[in-house]
Amino acid sequence: MRAWPSSACSRRSRRPDMARIVVVGTGIAGLITAYRATARHEVVLVTKSELAESNTRYAQGGIAAALFPDDSVASHVEDTLRAGAGLCDPIAVEVLCSEGPQRVRDLIALGVEFDRIASGKHRGELARGHEAAHSARRVIHAGGDATGLAIEVALLRAVKSLAVEVHEYTFMRDLVVERDDAGVRRVVGIDVIDALGASRVVAADVVVLASGGAGQLYSRTTNPTVTTGDGVAAAMRAGAALADVEFYQFHPTSLAVPGNPLVSEAVRGDGAVLLDEHGRRFMFDVHPDGELAPRDVVARGIARAMAAQGGKPVLLDATALGRDYLTQRFPGITRACLQHGFDWAVQPVPVTPAAHYWMGGIRTDIEGRTSLAGLFAVGEAASTGVHGANRLASNSLLESLVFAWRASDALDRDATPLVVDAALADVMPDGTEPFERSELQELMWSLVGLQRDAAGLALAASRLASWTVRSDTVDDGEKRNLLDLARVLVHAAQCREESRGAHDRLDFPETDPAYAHSFEWTVPVGAPVIDAVAVAS
Repeated sequence: MRAWPSSACSRRSRRPDMARIVVVGTGIAGLITAYRATARHEVVLVTKSELAESNTRYAQGGIAAALFPDDSVASHVEDTLRAGAGLCDPIAVEVLCSEGPQRVRDLIALGVEFDRIASGKHRGELARGHEAAHSARRVIHAGGDATGLAIEVALLRAVKSLAVEVHEYTFMRDLVVERDDAGVRRVVGIDVIDALGASRVVAADVVVLASGGAGQLYSRTTNPTVTTGDGVAAAMRAGAALADVEFYQFHPTSLAVPGNPLVSEAVRGDGAVLLDEHGRRFMFDVHPDGELAPRDVVARGIARAMAAQGGKPVLLDATALGRDYLTQRFPGITRACLQHGFDWAVQPVPVTPAAHYWMGGIRTDIEGRTSLAGLFAVGEAASTGVHGANRLASNSLLESLVFAWRASDALDRDATPLVVDAALADVMPDGTEPFERSELQELMWSLVGLQRDAAGLALAASRLASWTVRSDTVDDGEKRNLLDLARVLVHAAQCREESRGAHDRLDFPETDPAYAHSFEWTVPVGAPVIDAVAVAS
């Protein structure tokens, strides 16, 4: 544990009106929440890796916001709703797009150095790119293709200037819940394995989960190894409602090498094209917008082209952009290509879809409140309804920024839990067989990936039901989280008998108006219920 700035005392003296806020996760959502809450509360940051490791630092494309005279909030709203395939919450979308421009300006004030135009009459203005399903060039970026890293560095610098208690290499196993005299359950802390391997409880008046998604559910993912859905799984076991968990977005273009490095959608936005093994552009056979169709459409188009050529990757041809442009605009992708033996300035590179972003998660309102008292969620761990069935490109960092900002303000007000209409998903059977993480990932990729059907989902559900996790190490804690989340994801996918956005059912290929709503789920409660006086920090 450490605190900033350096002090002989790791804990500030608390005023009576100050709450102890435990923030789990140190990407953009967690850091924004911590930075803003510290002015009024005692803040504790918890992360299971080093402070700077998160999904945020790997985000390439940028942030979409209506910052320019030839764009509008209304246009951004329309694009987001259209991409979401009829499932977006219009209120959440309006909040995202209308508050986004000011929040981006706030990031700039915090020291994020977005790229600017180097010459010409617009010299010094923010540079902007175009990405799929956007009707305007509104995606600003930093470091070429290192937007997430630039944001992470600036926010870490801002947070380090404040008195924030930090616990690195601390794994959250579960939320700790108490029950009052009226039977109301409230989160009062988190149960962790700390950096020394000891089990203990970190007490909280409020817990904010900013712990990211669960890309490690799949064998092919652009996400780092820390993305095991810890916050969502813990919230589910504690009785919080989840929503939209069947909608996992697969990025169309990851480099087809071990680790699946992301190849930003901005590359196609700048003119790169997709080719099959015969050198033919195939996406216009799938959608009139070709390579700039919505992500779910492009990902499935690539998957079908790969199936037609025996599973071999398709090719992304960016050679027309030229070496100088590729090196300057996409330095990270250029390095990744060279590290794997590809010079993409002179040759097309092999690409494949990979799990990228979870539209589903812990159901929240537009201020981060969950259905469980004392618990907030922000960022990819939350399901605000803003993305619907398919996230619009470069809305993810914006979502984290906007809704974390709102959540940090809501901490000062009455935290009445969100009321939900959730169905019970009894998906926690007592399996008996141990399993390897890679087995689960391959199962999910092959049966619960880009395309699904009843037979495959039933087989996946059966296999998942037979598995169990027996020990209490950090590694097995992550496996337990992946297993729990895989089970509820499969259950939701079985219930949605249609194709919509990122959820594609081969046996129900049409979109059904009867399913134009989110599924909300709770599971039988499994988190510990303890007496509040027993909780120690």
